Amino acid sequence: MVLLDYLKVKQVAEQWGISDRRVRVLCEQGKIEGVIRQGRAYLIPAGAVKPVDGRTLRGMNIESEYGDLFSRIDALKVELDKRRPLTQGELQRLRDEFLVEYTYNSNAIEGNTLTLKETAMVLEGITIDQKPLKDHLEAVGHRDAFCYIEQLIRDKVPFSERIIKEIHSLVLMDRPEDKGVYRRIPVRIMGAYHEPPQPYLVAPQMEQLVAEFANTKLHPIEAAALFHLKFEGIHPFIDGNGRTGRLILNFTLMQHGYPPINVKFADRKRYYEAFDSYYRDGDAGAMVALVAASVIEQLNIYLC
Repeated sequence: MVLLDYLKVKQVAEQWGISDRRVRVLCEQGKIEGVIRQGRAYLIPAGAVKPVDGRTLRGMNIESEYGDLFSRIDALKVELDKRRPLTQGELQRLRDEFLVEYTYNSNAIEGNTLTLKETAMVLEGITIDQKPLKDHLEAVGHRDAFCYIEQLIRDKVPFSERIIKEIHSLVLMDRPEDKGVYRRIPVRIMGAYHEPPQPYLVAPQMEQLVAEFANTKLHPIEAAALFHLKFEGIHPFIDGNGRTGRLILNFTLMQHGYPPINVKFADRKRYYEAFDSYYRDGDAGAMVALVAASVIEQLNIYLC
């Protein structure tokens, strides 16, 4: 049974186009998941993913604690890029399913009362009896904002404050007087450790934030997570910051060829705690780990 499910070092080396010695080193360093050691020999799962070449990460500022994690993610991404392209129908099916779940979860985190099934129905144009118009508009607005992001990615439009405001305008379609406008009053995030800046600081801090990440040397996963933490900390809009921020998070990931992620309503406690961890302890690790785990989950969906 083992020989049918596992390959020897030499077989894997030939398959991956690298030396036997390099495969052994990767096994010794724990870079290949599921390896079994039998004496001096290694048995490698037949479907193991080739670890990404560390040289592809050069030029990035990567903390040692993230090195293995980012290498694993990028190895999965390389494997996905090599796979035979899915048909247009298959891609559309995966995209539509993701969009419904993503819209449901992102809105539910902010208090929207539509269920997953009701969200799907609303996105098909069906009105749900006894549910607020606001909840319907939030679902449609979130969908439209994600479609807008997809178009930006296809057109290779660079990130800017204008894009942030346009995403927000779609998200807050039920509040025409507030959409795309930085807040002009102080706000507090109930239950949060951090207090957002005063209104007169919002515009300069947003300008600085966008400029800071324009040419960042951080790995895209860390950059996306850190931008999200700082964006939500500024809390630039009177409402819709969470949904807008998670859409921007996906815009950043998709710009670099990663799949969009779905921060689930069921994980909201972990999600909120990641913000407190950053603003209380100065540690972005919890948010980086959450984003990374979500990217791995989405990559595995496409690889299965």
